[in-house]
This record gives sequence, C-alpha cells and structure tokens, in this order.
Amino acid sequence: MKFRPCIDIHQGKVKQIVGDTLTLDNRKVVENFVSEHDSDYYAAMFKEDNLTGGHVIMLGEGNHDTAIRALKEYPNGLQIGGGITAENAGEYLENGASHVIVTSYIFNNGELNKERLEALVKEVGKERLVIDLSCKEKDGKWFVVTNKWTTFTNFEINAASIKEIEGYCDELLIHAVDVEGKRTGIQETLAKQLASWVSIPTTYAGGVRSISDLEAFRQLTDGKLDLTIGSALDIFGGNLPYKQVVDYCRKL
Repeated sequence: MKFRPCIDIHQGKVKQIVGDTLTLDNRKVVENFVSEHDSDYYAAMFKEDNLTGGHVIMLGEGNHDTAIRALKEYPNGLQIGGGITAENAGEYLENGASHVIVTSYIFNNGELNKERLEALVKEVGKERLVIDLSCKEKDGKWFVVTNKWTTFTNFEINAASIKEIEGYCDELLIHAVDVEGKRTGIQETLAKQLASWVSIPTTYAGGVRSISDLEAFRQLTDGKLDLTIGSALDIFGGNLPYKQVVDYCRKL
C-alpha cells in the first residue's frame, strides 16, 4: 500500500473541496481549504519525500497554467487529470506528467465510448493512461459518475467491468464520491470489493481522516490498493499530519 499525494486545483488555486458539491455552475461549491501556496510548492514537497504516482486534478476551467507549474517542478512524478482528451493529452505529457487521467472524455450519453478510449490509447499509449472511475452508490451498486460528478452513467463497477477496463490502461483511480472530501471515513464496502476485483495498480480516494483509518484500510484491502488523502491532511487544513502518513506508509 502506497500513499499517493494529490494536488487539486480549482479556479487556479490549490484547494480541497467537497467533491459532490462541484456542480456545473460552481455556485454551491463547499471549500474545505484554499491554499496560500501555489501548486509547485506541493510538487516540491512530494518530490523531496520521493512520493511517486500522485495526481494533479484540474477541477474545471482556468487551471492549465497552475497545473503545468506542478508538473514542471516534479517531472515524471505526478499524473494529471481533469478535462483530458486525445487532443490535449500530449501537451501534459510533454510538460512532465508521467500519466494522464481520464473520466468524462471516455463517457458520453451515459455510456462508455470505446471509440474515444481507443483514440486516447493510440495517442498516449496504454502505459501512460490512468482511468478514473469516480463512482456513486445507487440501488446497492456502484456506477461511474461524470461531468463534475453530477451525471450517472450506466457503467456499473463490478468484477467484469473492471477486467474489461484494465485492458486499456496502466492504472485505475477510484474516487468514492459519496465520501470524497467529507472526512467521514472510508467507503469500506467499495474498498473491499475493489481489492478483490483489480489486477493492476489502483488508487482509492475518499474519506480517510486518521492513521486508524489507514490501518483499517490496509487490513480491509490486504494492502492491495494504494490510497490518496486530501482534506484531512494538515498541509490542506486538516488535523492528520502529512509526515505521519508518509512515515506510516514507508514502514509497510
């Protein structure tokens, strides 16, 4: 189990927000934290601690330049997502991203768009693609949500769909949208199921708030999944010491 750091960028600033409040018009966004530091400050921190495979997420428009600064500060140390398409992915890789992360681009009209997915794989290569399956629970099942987590697709996350999607990418990133940014604990059912389904590196995001949550997550998933933490960390205004998380995961 590795700790994967994150840099979330909204309106050109590093922020931590409650994910499911990020509506299409941005009028009801709940901000947990707005940093006084730019993105390259955090990238330098993660580079100093030799944390690899973290991600920069651009939440909406107006975040391009801030994201590029982070990538250039830590070349090949960070992945990038948010508005990635087959047309613009190459620019981010050229500016230092190790991988591009994609969600909404490969889903439209509520369905997985294989044509777009295959075009993206052709453009960047499977080995540099991360697929983000941000999901919400509905009727006891998990479904991918897109368009700033406002739109349900018909893509159910289960053993069969995970096996299918793994054929197109190097890693998976799974946001548990129902708990993302709320610091209420992990989505245990989802984490346990993912650990039994995935066969490639997979990062879980959502709800981690303490070292005891880290330990519970490790036991629940048998250490098979990596995880990221945002709002709970002291570097993002929370109470969980960043250095303590880094040290805990290094000892595993």
